[in-house]
Amino acid sequence: MPSNSMNVINYNRSQLPQRDRFKTVLGGYNSRSKTEYNLPKATTKQLKEIGKRLREERKVRMLKVIVLTCILIIVFCCVLAYSTDGIVELLTY
Repeated sequence: MPSNSMNVINYNRSQLPQRDRFKTVLGGYNSRSKTEYNLPKATTKQLKEIGKRLREERKVRMLKVIVLTCILIIVFCCVLAYSTDGIVELLTY
């Protein structure tokens, strides 16, 4: 092995104990504890409003996708028709 790779291996080996030490020092590191969130409670009215807003946003997004797809298809057809005319002219000469 070249000496550089040995240096990397030795450096990584020297870092291992520090990683273990930092696991116990850093706050909040416990693999057995479950993270608890303090979220506000939502009423059924709020949930319905959120659902309605999400449906509207989805509808607008789908409309944009459909319009963009139609525009791209029209442009592609125009390019294809234009290039087909050019190909026909080349073949007739």
